[in-house]
Amino acid sequence: MQTKPFLTLQDVKKIAAAAEAEALANNWAVVIAIVDDGGHLLWLQRLDGAAPVSSHIAPAKANTAALGRRESKIYEDMINGGRVSFLSAPFIDGMLEGGVPIVYDGQVVGAVGVSGVKSAEDAQIARAGIAALTA
Repeated sequence: MQTKPFLTLQDVKKIAAAAEAEALANNWAVVIAIVDDGGHLLWLQRLDGAAPVSSHIAPAKANTAALGRRESKIYEDMINGGRVSFLSAPFIDGMLEGGVPIVYDGQVVGAVGVSGVKSAEDAQIARAGIAALTA
């Protein structure tokens, strides 16, 4: 039987702290969500001033990135490119930029989703959190 890496609570806290630091350094009020490889929520953090709806959007973005094994922006680009039928894909609700998979040793072990600022900035925060795993 094969084994696979997985996120520990220590990993999740490290990712969350780095993502929070990136958001605070830029004075961005966001929600940070971290999920495992099955899209199950491991962490949800709403920074002061973040919009309540972001508490729903961030986990959806993370879930999409984890289940799809790719950044959620890819789905947004597909839809914006005219493939609107993809909106009917089951279990994928966060088809907006800001969900980034966490890849370790070539395997997706989870994802980070961020919501609250411009989509590219959401993704920037997610990537900063993920980068803490290799630091």
